[in-house]
Amino acid sequence: MANISGIVFGAKNLDKTEINGKRVIEVGCCDFNGSIRPLIESWQPSEYIGVDILEHPSVDIICSVEKLEERFGKESFDVVISTEMIEHVRNWKLAISNLKNVCKPGGSILITTRSYGYPCHGYPNDFWRFEIDDMKQIFSDCEILSLEGDYQMPGVFIKVKKGFAFTEKNLDDCCLYSMVTNQREKEIEDSDLTNPYYKKLGMREKIKSLKDGFLKVAGETVSKILKI
Repeated sequence: MANISGIVFGAKNLDKTEINGKRVIEVGCCDFNGSIRPLIESWQPSEYIGVDILEHPSVDIICSVEKLEERFGKESFDVVISTEMIEHVRNWKLAISNLKNVCKPGGSILITTRSYGYPCHGYPNDFWRFEIDDMKQIFSDCEILSLEGDYQMPGVFIKVKKGFAFTEKNLDDCCLYSMVTNQREKEIEDSDLTNPYYKKLGMREKIKSLKDGFLKVAGETVSKILKI
């Protein structure tokens, strides 16, 4: 899944020479509001695999990012793409580790995700917010080729190259802003998921979803009446 600015970032920072004839995986590929897949496939990779935890016509294989290396094997893709996914993974450190490890040495990893200030979405599976400085730390074991904020809304985009002498950085002490606790955390405990702050965020999202659904139905009804 990608928004317009994420697709633009991908178009600017990937090119045909690194895709053509190469093996590409997109993790979190379910196409709800846009996808980078048509662009990538136009460059004729040898294989393009879209994985997600949801069944959808845009999804080739059902697989969680936590099981990625186990499912596909180490160093199995030339290009690894993840758009608007890692903020929804409770164990983000394992997610990042798997994205790095399924990438071949010399390969590219491109990620888009959300930053502090972006509202809760996908409750109860919206856990983290990533900043530019966080990405610098997380990918200090790779060569950062491009790193920027989303020009439309709070978010961060990054493209890195995995070195041929790659040694994975230990992220055990790395903290991110948690949507669950409203502060920076190393990880989320089970008890955190029941705190009043997170429940309040969830209630706000449900109310907004109901309101948006009502307005959509109301608008469609008015349009039908006006056509009569």
